[in-house]
Amino acid sequence: MQTDTGSAWEAVFVDPVGQVVQQRWADAVLAVAFEELEPVAAFPVVPGRRWGPGQWWSATTGRHVACGSAAMRAQLTVLDRDPEVVGLAGRPVRLLWRDARGQVRSWVPQLFARRRDGTAVLADCPSRPEAGGERAQKAARVLEAACVQAGWSYRRLEPLEKTLAANLKWLAGYRHPRNAGRPPLAAAVHEAFAQPRPLVEGAEAVGDPIEVLPAVFHALWHGKLTTDLETPLNERALVSTGAGRVNGRGGPRSGDGR
Repeated sequence: MQTDTGSAWEAVFVDPVGQVVQQRWADAVLAVAFEELEPVAAFPVVPGRRWGPGQWWSATTGRHVACGSAAMRAQLTVLDRDPEVVGLAGRPVRLLWRDARGQVRSWVPQLFARRRDGTAVLADCPSRPEAGGERAQKAARVLEAACVQAGWSYRRLEPLEKTLAANLKWLAGYRHPRNAGRPPLAAAVHEAFAQPRPLVEGAEAVGDPIEVLPAVFHALWHGKLTTDLETPLNERALVSTGAGRVNGRGGPRSGDGR
């Protein structure tokens, strides 16, 4: 390992058979499917915190992703909707390096996202921009450099705006395919919102809202229908099939510049 300004970083991960492996970073990024690995380190349990470690079921992969905080879960709702993301994992790799004094340092990013083009994003999900202090800022600079070498990117994802986070949390409850409804229902929902109209009006035009609304919310989650997610999602929200940003402003795509 070289210093934090060098290029010979190392990766530590748990391979598919449960063995801990340490490998040159440059080799690991080419050979390892990090999106398929278990966490290399458990998420900490913080006494007194309202939300602890858990599992997020990914609509993208059909698998569970280890999740360590409410802030991370919020970012997972964004990445899980991004059509350019094809794989997700929680804490699958630890990066090792030496600082300017020769001391070994390490950092485990919270999230790994594989893009459709084969590149990837490593990300942390602080609950506030200054979380982690100076150590996190120093690690971020090292991770940015290591990811640039790999053709990847590293992000410290900003907390989502409250309304957007609440809307995505609601829609996430309908992300599972069982909420899509029968093919005729899905087609009817799409046709009902060919022109922008209030959510409840379109649902009632299709049939019983108790049956139809889950299909509407499922389509909104997957971007087949669109609405303004920066305002509270309610029965009068305008919904349409028109092209719109799947993630909503404030929810970064995997390759944006944050």
